[in-house]
Amino acid sequence: MIGNIVVVGSGVMGRGIAYVSAVGGYSVTLIDLDESALQNAKKEIISLFEKSLNRGHISNELVLQAKRNLSYSTDLKRAGSQADLIIEAVPEKTEIKRGVFHNLEEYASDSCIFATNTSTMSPTEIASYAKRPEKTIAMHFFNPVHKMPLVEIVRGLETSDETVQLIKEVAEQMGKKSVVINEFPGFVTSRISALVGNEAFYMLQEGLGTPEEIDKAIKLGLNYPMGPFELVDLVGLDARLNNLKYLHEKLGEKYRPAPLLEQYVKAGRLGRKSGKGVYDYTNKPKEEVKK
Repeated sequence: MIGNIVVVGSGVMGRGIAYVSAVGGYSVTLIDLDESALQNAKKEIISLFEKSLNRGHISNELVLQAKRNLSYSTDLKRAGSQADLIIEAVPEKTEIKRGVFHNLEEYASDSCIFATNTSTMSPTEIASYAKRPEKTIAMHFFNPVHKMPLVEIVRGLETSDETVQLIKEVAEQMGKKSVVINEFPGFVTSRISALVGNEAFYMLQEGLGTPEEIDKAIKLGLNYPMGPFELVDLVGLDARLNNLKYLHEKLGEKYRPAPLLEQYVKAGRLGRKSGKGVYDYTNKPKEEVKK
């Protein structure tokens, strides 16, 4: 039975996971070692509660209860020792995830389940950073977490059926639909999204069309809700590049990152979060950039 959830990492994904967990009725602690990052996440979550209430998505009673369910801390040891489920949502870098899971194994109870929010990395490998492979699984949430309905649940080599079932129930209580797949680099969604997004950059560097025209063609011609450049600006060009490098290493030449994407990242054009990616957001109202 899952009651207490700890989310490690207060970035865009971590704060979104904490939000849907609290709205789902879980007792949630959002953890970050950086106090300023944690306070920024708290402001963003409070703002999200207000927007959801004003738009009629949730009731005032649910907002009040969810806020009571949610706490913020820099003390991973204390929070981890009380958790039934710990969801790691730190950057997609092996050394960072290894350090987090090493600490979690030291702090968490034997019955605690470990989940990693990853779009490409191996839950089997991540499980090796701790000592409970049967209780380790991937929960791939999508950005923005509060809007996107899917959680890709990825079982590692030794993930137990019991762990899979519990995580399916958690996702459902968060208001999400889920698919359960076996581990393979990139899973389902990241492999397809990376291919489409990377090919769009090759088109752009070849002069095939403007970003606006390429996005419009994909949206209207293939019925995608967002164009590949709109999407990459939302998720971050650096995150996309990291994913492509990983997939290129594991799956081969078809995932080689487009040189133009690498050039944009070197220039600091990381997307909405930096004010400029494929598109320029510097002169747009703050609320429009956050959408």
